[in-house]
Amino acid sequence: MNYTEIKDEALAKLNNNWGTAILALLIVIAISMASSFIPFASILISGPFSLGMAGIYLKISRGWKPDINGVFDGFKQFGNAIGASILIGLIVLLGCLLLIVPGIIAALALSQTYRIMHDNPQMSITDAMQKSHDMMKGHRGDYFIFNLSFIGWALLCILTLGLGFLILGPYVATSNSIYYNKLSGYMNQDIEQIGTELVN
Repeated sequence: MNYTEIKDEALAKLNNNWGTAILALLIVIAISMASSFIPFASILISGPFSLGMAGIYLKISRGWKPDINGVFDGFKQFGNAIGASILIGLIVLLGCLLLIVPGIIAALALSQTYRIMHDNPQMSITDAMQKSHDMMKGHRGDYFIFNLSFIGWALLCILTLGLGFLILGPYVATSNSIYYNKLSGYMNQDIEQIGTELVN
């Protein structure tokens, strides 16, 4: 895929959505930090927030105006979101215990799970994970390199005492959502139809 085109498209889609994108990220960071003092709370919210944020950035990537309340949409699939978080975490952890590289491969293979769950709310966790695995076949290396291409920006963000990540986070998430849209198109999914159903 053409990384430059994807990144340029992401910036264009974020043009009128930076406020929502950054506010959504701040909400998740604030709640996650507050919950860190409560035992097991992070386990209960990480999945739902990951799913909610996937929805926020997918909408931006498709040119739709996201509602900030969408941050909490993952809690509508509370059980599935938690289940996905635990299963993905365990699989990646197991892979990392096997000399790290298998963990990275597993993370890449399952990287689209929350986006698939957002687009297919009736789909089971295992089916969403399997669909992500199938979608990423032949694309894992490319997706890894694509995300590595943001490393220069990440280093610059460190120089801003981390504040730059409030910009980089939405930029990377929207770029990854566009990448997913393109993969979904390769699998003959009707993205525009999905979007119409979600809006209605």
